[in-house]
Amino acid sequence: MYSNFKEQSTEFVKQAVNEENTKVIRDVLDDGGTGLADWLMVSTNDIRNTSNEKNGKHISSESDDQESNELPHIEKIDNNPLRDFKKLFLWRIPKLFDHGDVDGCGVVDGGRKIGQLFISSKEIGIGRNGTVVLEGIYHGRPVAVKRLVKTHHELVSKEIQHLISSDQHPNIIRWYGVKYDQDFIYLILERCTCSLRNLIQTYSDSSPNLTFNKHQATNSVNEYNVGLDSAVGHSNDIELWKKNGYPSPHLQNLMRDVVCGLAHLHDLGIIHRDLKPQNVLIVKDRSLCAKLSDMGISKRLAKDKSSLGHNPTGSGTSGWQAPEQLLRGRQTHAVDLFTLGCILFFCITGGRHPFGDHIERNVNIKNNKMDLFLVEHIPEATDLLFRLLDPDPSLRLKAMEVLHHPLFWSSEKRLSFLRDTSDRVQIERGIESELLNALENVAPVAFDGKWNKKLEAVFINNIGHYKLYKFGSTCDLLRLMRNKLNHYQELPKETQEILGPVPEGFDDYFSLRFPRLLIEVYKVVCTYCKEEECFSKYFKDSLL
Repeated sequence: MYSNFKEQSTEFVKQAVNEENTKVIRDVLDDGGTGLADWLMVSTNDIRNTSNEKNGKHISSESDDQESNELPHIEKIDNNPLRDFKKLFLWRIPKLFDHGDVDGCGVVDGGRKIGQLFISSKEIGIGRNGTVVLEGIYHGRPVAVKRLVKTHHELVSKEIQHLISSDQHPNIIRWYGVKYDQDFIYLILERCTCSLRNLIQTYSDSSPNLTFNKHQATNSVNEYNVGLDSAVGHSNDIELWKKNGYPSPHLQNLMRDVVCGLAHLHDLGIIHRDLKPQNVLIVKDRSLCAKLSDMGISKRLAKDKSSLGHNPTGSGTSGWQAPEQLLRGRQTHAVDLFTLGCILFFCITGGRHPFGDHIERNVNIKNNKMDLFLVEHIPEATDLLFRLLDPDPSLRLKAMEVLHHPLFWSSEKRLSFLRDTSDRVQIERGIESELLNALENVAPVAFDGKWNKKLEAVFINNIGHYKLYKFGSTCDLLRLMRNKLNHYQELPKETQEILGPVPEGFDDYFSLRFPRLLIEVYKVVCTYCKEEECFSKYFKDSLL
């Protein structure tokens, strides 16, 4: 079998080796502990001496749940020979795992050593089917070592392939290599601080506004939970929720990281299929960063397919599955968007789940029985979650559309959008306009009556000196905000103190008094002028 692997790998070298990259490909073989570096030196020389030799059969893709026995054709990406060869090399990884023990393995004090990898006996996580995550050191770098039973080599090779194709993205966990011995496979991964679940639990325990519901938390040992690094602990300079219960900029960025990572996977045609707070890992460097991990049951869609078909293998984690997963229906990228909605709710509420306690979640998901009461005070969150948790997969937002949603806008962007809308409205003043009518029709929802009643008398007296406003008009409220924002420095100091600093204080002042204004105006703009150039930065610009 081992000699057959060498013969198969000769074809890999024909596609990936040239005079300049022999060394990096040899590094791949050495790095993986395969013992093939000496053979590579001979085989590459043979190839260089054989001009005009043609490659064997190639295939361009593989089916959903079956492996091909033919050599796959893999196009080069970014002219990176090391990554090209890794992709070719990994095609035969399941066969390589059958080879057995590797030279250089041995038990040392406090753990095990395989080549340049030291594996500690200290566990930092436990997963399904005997999977354990251990502390490790690889080439002097602290790493997480995911130890899997060798019989799961097919899942491992899939996970490695998907990590290799996606791990250059900052919101995907980095993969450094793979080792193996007679019993186990060891994936060498980026070492993170904790999981999203641990982070939310730790900070919500100390938040005066939130209480983590431990009955709703998933504590099963069958799920991958990375513990808080004692060297980092609870940091007082990190706030995840504002005093009004809204996500802080820190938490907003973490949620955005999750969406960015998911958008990247979907752009590559990969469906994660097992998103949950335990599989979102947190790195704390200068700031917090979230990364997607654990792609053991992820699938890559064939180029001409939009779904995995019915009854695909692997089904995710109980309580964190889309209804079509529970009902064994067709799985598309939309299964990840449903679970994303659950994760965002989990973050915003400090650990709650939109479909209730763990024991009843699956039934509630099947019956579309969700409860968004805890986020009703954040209209942007309610709007987004309804669109992600829709039981009809075709109606859920795409990952890139989620990134553009107002829930992820900064105070500066929120104010800029309302100001641009006001400027756009002025174009149609004095004419019969569907846009103007639609904006005025949302007044009962946006501010429920006369908006001047929710503003301080000093502020109202100030604005009356300059312009006349209709206090029941949405367009006039937008014009007021635009004018005061544009002329903020000219306002009396007393009025500036009432409004607060621009942009955060100014935005907080109006969003506290008119919490539904932004989302209602956003929906009108989506309907009538989303495609106009002046709004492109809110709907179309790339965010990755």
